[in-house]
Amino acid sequence: KVFCKFLLKKYNIPTANYQVFQNSQKALDYIKKQTFPLVIKADGLAAGKGVFIVKNLLQARDALDTLMEEKKFGEAGKQVVVEEFLEGEEVSILAFCDGKTVVPMVSSQDHKKIFDHDQGPNTGGMGAYSPVPFYSDEFKKRVLEEILEPTVKGLRIEGKEYKGVLYAGLILTKEGPKVLEFNARFGDPETQVVLPRLKTDLIDILNAVIDDRLHKINIQWEDNAAVCVVVASGGYPGKYQKGKVICGLERLEKMKNMIAFHAGTKFQDDQVITSGGRVLGITAWDDTISKAKERAYKAVKEMYFEDMYYRKDIALKAIK
Repeated sequence: KVFCKFLLKKYNIPTANYQVFQNSQKALDYIKKQTFPLVIKADGLAAGKGVFIVKNLLQARDALDTLMEEKKFGEAGKQVVVEEFLEGEEVSILAFCDGKTVVPMVSSQDHKKIFDHDQGPNTGGMGAYSPVPFYSDEFKKRVLEEILEPTVKGLRIEGKEYKGVLYAGLILTKEGPKVLEFNARFGDPETQVVLPRLKTDLIDILNAVIDDRLHKINIQWEDNAAVCVVVASGGYPGKYQKGKVICGLERLEKMKNMIAFHAGTKFQDDQVITSGGRVLGITAWDDTISKAKERAYKAVKEMYFEDMYYRKDIALKAIK
């Protein structure tokens, strides 16, 4: 995250104002002079749980203790980024990149909080939908010209030419789109609503990425919508039990326009059992977000394991 922030600043790519700290006391001294809310982020990877939105000094101290003193995420919390809190709707834009050309995929929105109405702690993602209705053509144009293309060019200038999938976590503010984060991978659960909408063969696209000919390929998408509901183990993102038998998966196989993506599952004694916090991603697609949502929740109700948990409001804000 620190490398990302330096790159964005150097190439004038819109993002939140920030400071980087290796010392929790210095971070706290800086925070005391700022206006809340603020965002505190672990520099490294923390399974989607290393970001804290803090509304007062006590919460800031707790976040810094978790990351830098208790070292809950190990080396990831050795450095922290403290940045201004940006107001707006978040959107995830995944993009194919061959080092020179960058081609955005269709828009999606993740639901990071564990509870309905975006309450509770952050998770790796409790669901997603695509497309995002408020991601206008104007935003699309600005994201490509002001964020994606300058980032790829900046990486090339820095001698870090990047090939693969670039994940841009963005926020749509009154001033325009700004970068919250970048990942050098697909997003989870965003991929589960983006790739089912892809018409063009993925292998053809990836070969074009490898061979530097992404500019020659016409990537096409279905004119539909997809919704993914993540089914988790009760207690996640905190402590949860494993080894619960999952029932009803065979019923899902008979349903149309849906797919069950396995995450925290394993096969044991001829049964599928839970083995992680986020267990399954149930994705469905249809003509509209509303119909896709209905389909996804219908599928979720066909399966069961003890203490299973899922949010009931995935994609609701896109329908309102």
